[in-house]
Amino acid sequence: MKPMGSHAGNLWQVSEARVDLSRADTRPVRAIDIDAQPQALTVDAHRSALVVVDMQNDFCSKGGYLDYRGIDITPDRAPIAPIAALVPVLRAEGVPIVWLNWGVRRDLLNIHPSLLHAHTQDGSGAGLGERIPGGAEILRKGSWGAQIVDELDPGEQDIHVTKHRFSGFWDTELDSILRNMGIRTLFFAGVNADQCVMTTLEDASFLGYDVVMLRDCVGTTSPDYCMQATEYNVKLLYGFMTGSDALVRGLRA
Repeated sequence: MKPMGSHAGNLWQVSEARVDLSRADTRPVRAIDIDAQPQALTVDAHRSALVVVDMQNDFCSKGGYLDYRGIDITPDRAPIAPIAALVPVLRAEGVPIVWLNWGVRRDLLNIHPSLLHAHTQDGSGAGLGERIPGGAEILRKGSWGAQIVDELDPGEQDIHVTKHRFSGFWDTELDSILRNMGIRTLFFAGVNADQCVMTTLEDASFLGYDVVMLRDCVGTTSPDYCMQATEYNVKLLYGFMTGSDALVRGLRA
């Protein structure tokens, strides 16, 4: 019989006379233990992935959207170093990396007024998809603002998904990709923790994924109470929280 499928986690076996739909996963279970809150975790590393959300120039770099709006981008830059250290470790251990980023159409035909309002509430100044004076179009696919920051290496071997909502699961191929790969556990990193990271994490939980926020790998420019509420709700309602160091220790144990 011949395997048919794009990933080892979801293969048929086919021959001229028969098709085997049992999907015997060839990957062995690799259980790793991780210190986390509210409880310690055991996860299967072979069925886990890291989702890095919106580490883009418009959120994390001088001259980007948040900087243009006069917002201190320091909190959004804090996750850069931990993510940069974690990504090569996960690659070496065979854990997939998903880079999930804003990238809106030039004509904004799939963007509704409510989403435009969120980026410029009174319509003044450049908003979603519009050009910053002397700069790039805000979060437009292919623009400088939508590019991942220079300090992070997205890598051709990684998975790239473009989104145009706060949640990365809405009207994107993210769920289809993860299910085709047989992924069960998602580790979350990126910005803003209480907005795009949180809404994507929530939708992942609703879709049946196990979700873990990496606290040192997320940041937000929102007030402190927003991060406190995010941590509270992640641990109470949706999943778990840990640090990248605990994940690395678990992988290397």
